[in-house]
Amino acid sequence: MSAGFHHFIIEQGATFAQTLTLKDSTGSVIDLGGYASAEMDLRINPESSESVLSLTITNGRIALGGAAGTVTLTISAVDTGAWQVGSVVYDLEIVSGSNVYRILEGTYTIRRNISR
Repeated sequence: MSAGFHHFIIEQGATFAQTLTLKDSTGSVIDLGGYASAEMDLRINPESSESVLSLTITNGRIALGGAAGTVTLTISAVDTGAWQVGSVVYDLEIVSGSNVYRILEGTYTIRRNISR
């Protein structure tokens, strides 16, 4: 699998929820039943040693959908409410046994919350 590129827009102070469906080059859904973990790190820039937020299965911010091939990403309104407006970077990896697959990378923009 080669990493795809996607730009997410995250609204400050609102819950972010996105479900991705992974498919192979023929368009068939990839069964994620054998995948043990996943991690998505959000960073100010690629060289930053600290993450803005880490999404994992363990912390409940990522859920893998087994045979449905889905990866669900969730960030709470409390978390997004604390972020500064701007554009930053991320990547998303899934793990099966000793194999690590970087499936998505890109940027995300935080849009300012007006209603308080």
